[in-house]
Amino acid sequence: MSDDRTREIADGRTTLGIELGSTRIKACLVGEDLTVIASGSHEWENEFVDGRWTYPLAAVETGVRAAYAALVADLEAHNGSAPTTFRAVGVSAMMHGYLPFDDAGDLLVPFRTWRNTSTGPAAAALSDALGFNIPLRWSVAHLYQAVLDDEQHVAHTSGITTLAGYVHRRLTGQDVLGVGDASGMFPIDPATGDYDATMLATAQDLIGVPDLRALLPEVRVAGQDAGSLTPEGAAWLDPSGTLLPGAPLCPPEGDAGTGMVATNAVAQRTGNVSVGTSIFAMVVLERPLGTPHEELDVVTTPAGDAVAMVHCNNGASEIGSWARVFGRFADAAGAPVDADTVFRTLLDEAADADPDAGGLIAVNYLAGEPVTGVEDGRPLLLRAPDARFTLGNLVRAELMGAFATLAIGMDVLHGEGVAVDRMTAHGGLFRTPGLPQRQLAAALRVPVALEATASEGGAWGIAVLAAYLEHAADSSLAEYLDQTVFGAAATNVVEPDRRDVDGFAAYLDRFRAALPIQALAAAVPTATTTATTDTEQEQDVTR
Repeated sequence: MSDDRTREIADGRTTLGIELGSTRIKACLVGEDLTVIASGSHEWENEFVDGRWTYPLAAVETGVRAAYAALVADLEAHNGSAPTTFRAVGVSAMMHGYLPFDDAGDLLVPFRTWRNTSTGPAAAALSDALGFNIPLRWSVAHLYQAVLDDEQHVAHTSGITTLAGYVHRRLTGQDVLGVGDASGMFPIDPATGDYDATMLATAQDLIGVPDLRALLPEVRVAGQDAGSLTPEGAAWLDPSGTLLPGAPLCPPEGDAGTGMVATNAVAQRTGNVSVGTSIFAMVVLERPLGTPHEELDVVTTPAGDAVAMVHCNNGASEIGSWARVFGRFADAAGAPVDADTVFRTLLDEAADADPDAGGLIAVNYLAGEPVTGVEDGRPLLLRAPDARFTLGNLVRAELMGAFATLAIGMDVLHGEGVAVDRMTAHGGLFRTPGLPQRQLAAALRVPVALEATASEGGAWGIAVLAAYLEHAADSSLAEYLDQTVFGAAATNVVEPDRRDVDGFAAYLDRFRAALPIQALAAAVPTATTTATTDTEQEQDVTR
């Protein structure tokens, strides 16, 4: 490590980003030039307990500390010393879900993550009353469903928040959220950058709580003060006592917001696609949508601009499962290869496969999928007797299956006349260049870009938002990203190929026709021999 970097670290001129993803918690340290200096991570598992997907709060604390400790160990190995403070700190995490606390700050029920789809009656009633689509995973839907189910904890709830909001509160003592993360709790009015006041009044009457606004965190836009690291917060993050209090924190954001930042997609007519355990596309709107659509969320950028979001519960996990099977085959054959080689080999084989996957159909639903109205998922691989069942077609079918539901949701957006100049992709799947980017362009029928920095992910994105605290008075977030962060960054853009577009269209017709089979498959009893988690299936594709 250079002497300049060593002085940056010693002087506290570096910025720390922490992100809690579905399968990995990551800490990322960047220099004044926003280049990654060190990183650390910790793998964790969601658990299926009493019919709900959850993570224990003890695992949050253990995981965040472990990721930070790994970052410090990385620094010490190359620098010889640990940081004592930072220029700024930011926290990001998976959006939505439900964390209700009482007056003493105790969690009243286990964390209900975005993956839970048991809020149908509440989401439908709220959507109808507000004239605004409230998805199943939004925090207000979880709250109202708890009311409808007469859950006793509601009477003792003094506040609800998201996972990012919880970690931020542990570090700062402040109950705040970035506007992008808050927009996954309750609708935001872009004109005020706060919760929509008219909708709050309507929802409060429907839900029946005394003061709905008081249950929600305060909202902050990018660049606004969101508190500083307290002595208790420093000790919570770094029990060794090396880290000192005082560093400012930016507003905590959701993974959608940090994905927009990491791909420079916060300006109008830009968009991004994040591929991991789930898959979602974000498009920054020039004007409001004409009508609510259950396939589309309306959220915001970290600066508060309206965004149409197509969120699919099921992403690339099934591709990871197949890669693990073929990796094990290589081991059993006495020719072990690493995960990156497995992915590269499989995707290279698929690159020359039939454009429509030779008649194969792969449905990647490990969980229910609201976009297509599927209540309970079962991964499926289907083929007619005359289908061309080859390795390349198998992998191509799985790849197209990962993008199929997203394409269905994006068709609704196209029907609204929303214009997109290009989409920028990020996620572990795109570490293998070539086919994934090309296939996504075919599925969405728009150019797809990969930024050189996109692979850094959400931990880097929230570090950038933290660094923006010092620049917010002089430039908008879009200007800061364009001029300071991405000005000289390399970008690789792929245009839709007609042969791939036609092949995907044929595949998508078959995919839609196969969806009713999901209900039949879900009705078949299955036996499980271990606790239900997704980490094994997801770890390769999120890499």
